[in-house]
Amino acid sequence: MILCPKIDVPKQLEFDWVAPDKSLSHRSLIFAFLTQGVSEIENLLDSQDVRSTLEIAQLLGAKIEQRGERLLISPPHKLPAQAYLQCNNSGTTMRLFAGLLSGSRGSFTFDGDMSLRRRPMQRIRDPLEQMGALLSSSNAPFVLEGSETLRGICFHSSIASAQIKSAFILAALQANCESRYSEEELSRDHSERFLSHLGAQIIQHDKEILISPLSHPLPSYHFKIPNDPSSVIYLIVACLISHQMEIRISEVLLNPTRIQAFEILKQMGAYLSYEITLDGVEPIGVVYARSSELQAIEISSSISWLIDEIPALCIALACAKGVSYIYNAQELRFKESDRIASIVSNLLALGIEAEELEDGIKIHGGEFCDGVVQSFGDHRIAMSFALAGVRNQVEIVGSECIDISFPRFFDFLKFFVSYKGWK
Repeated sequence: MILCPKIDVPKQLEFDWVAPDKSLSHRSLIFAFLTQGVSEIENLLDSQDVRSTLEIAQLLGAKIEQRGERLLISPPHKLPAQAYLQCNNSGTTMRLFAGLLSGSRGSFTFDGDMSLRRRPMQRIRDPLEQMGALLSSSNAPFVLEGSETLRGICFHSSIASAQIKSAFILAALQANCESRYSEEELSRDHSERFLSHLGAQIIQHDKEILISPLSHPLPSYHFKIPNDPSSVIYLIVACLISHQMEIRISEVLLNPTRIQAFEILKQMGAYLSYEITLDGVEPIGVVYARSSELQAIEISSSISWLIDEIPALCIALACAKGVSYIYNAQELRFKESDRIASIVSNLLALGIEAEELEDGIKIHGGEFCDGVVQSFGDHRIAMSFALAGVRNQVEIVGSECIDISFPRFFDFLKFFVSYKGWK
């Protein structure tokens, strides 16, 4: 339980490092399995989710060596014939390793915590089984039987999901001929960018990608992971709803599919800007923000680019003038918690009028009152409602789940609000 009382804050803050990007941390470990030689990863996120990926990589035979801020990883010479893979709370770990291991002869048992066991895996089961792998169930725990003769296929996903797409890509790179993947809406594109940069033949045509099988292993790489915009968003919202505050954050990932939340805040009237300072595998740059008067908005498009940031955005919407609506966000019901229900329940607990819609949320902007909220075991719900402590006293029950993605969250948020009851 975390107690969040309101206090005065300094006027200006500058951060060089906040939290390394979680999506790129997972991928930088998993993609090493497709390479030859030793890859070097700098600034890997140290969180529960990424540790799950790291532990499975080691279990499968990858050689790992830590040298200060750098991690060296070499792919295994041979994968085990069978393994039990505990993914804990990480859907990315489960789905991407399932795609990777679909092309290997072996029997791999995938499991997770109670939250991950509830999350739908039929969405990766369908394409992977069409390619020649077998999955014993549509939910964890399940056994994946890989095949060394995967078929190239054409597959359309009705769900815009980077995890589904990445699992498909990893399997397709091991297939016997070209594969095609399309989706209703373009999802986040880290896998395509990263693997194409290494030489994989992945061609993007609007919402469709063409993937050619690898003819030889990819080269090893050196990759420095930038700040995670899905973590930076919490500091931005804290700044915007604070009084006379300015922040500057460097080394932020500015991939267009990851900064839609920044654009939404700008549409709400936020004083917020960003500048690309390095454009390599991913665009990286500086973000500036200042306390602002926010206006209500309707959010109904590019939801797949906002899915992790909507809980934090809802705190901004609760502080905005007017009534805001979020539509087409039914995917929120299939995350670590039913985020639509979790957000509405906590907003009501803090005196904000809110309504649960079938595919979204209706929020009346207002003033938070003191209150107690639940994390529902969901790290993004816990972090988002901690932001209400900028304005009022809030108790967060079950805040330990924050370690899943942003272990140093409270070290940064203390610049905006003082906490009691934590170390």
